[in-house]
Amino acid sequence: MTIDIFNENREAWDRLVDAGDEWTIPVSSEAISRARSGNWGVLLTPTKSVPRSWFGELTGASVLCLACGGGQQAAILAAAGANVTVLDNSPKQLVRDREVAEREGLAVACELGTMTDLSRFADESFDLIFHPVSNLFIPEIQPVWRGASRVLRTGGRMLAGFANPLIFLFDEDAEDRGKLIVRNTVPYSDLDIYSAEELRRRVTAGRPIEFGHTLEDQIGGQLEAGFLLAGFYEDGQLGRALNERTPLFIATLALKLPLPDGLEGPLGSIS
Repeated sequence: MTIDIFNENREAWDRLVDAGDEWTIPVSSEAISRARSGNWGVLLTPTKSVPRSWFGELTGASVLCLACGGGQQAAILAAAGANVTVLDNSPKQLVRDREVAEREGLAVACELGTMTDLSRFADESFDLIFHPVSNLFIPEIQPVWRGASRVLRTGGRMLAGFANPLIFLFDEDAEDRGKLIVRNTVPYSDLDIYSAEELRRRVTAGRPIEFGHTLEDQIGGQLEAGFLLAGFYEDGQLGRALNERTPLFIATLALKLPLPDGLEGPLGSIS
């Protein structure tokens, strides 16, 4: 039986919106007011605010919030002065962005689609890409890095959050009981663990299908796509047993810089 990952995860996230998951609740009017006055912060990972220095000048900047629906980060960045486009695979997550944009008079363009296909955007369309933890919901992440490099202007920045692959080594049910039992390997795929019937039940319960990617693909993949890493931090997730032993998430700041004359990167010359 063939499983359409994108459609399954679209349904799962729509169900999370209906259930009021924390990543689907639009920011308050108070948060928008603070952002307009210069007092704002956003998350790439569960708990740590992204350093403001990672953004550069936001006023008038063209920003792509990639796989970033939910009426949260995109709205804050728009209130801070950016021209924001948000692309997400969940229609109901985009409804949240439209709701807060209409409520607050923000210019946020909403696009329904997957993070692996940015073909609708022209080359060098954006000054900044904001990509919070989400690529664990797709089986291959190289298309994300390649697409981001193509649509980002030379001199632009990509801010990305992703899961530490160690998360996927441990038995999920045992960790929920506070026990850490190594069960899996990395790269990891829910498709290798659960039957099609079990996956369907999980999706119906609002559990997206997940994949654990290697650090070679997460970090090395950005380098191969022509980025230079200029910032890095780790973060945790409260309520998880593994969080007591190691950071569970990673955030990176990547720059798309011009190469020296005559030198070509994996995507060709960007000088």
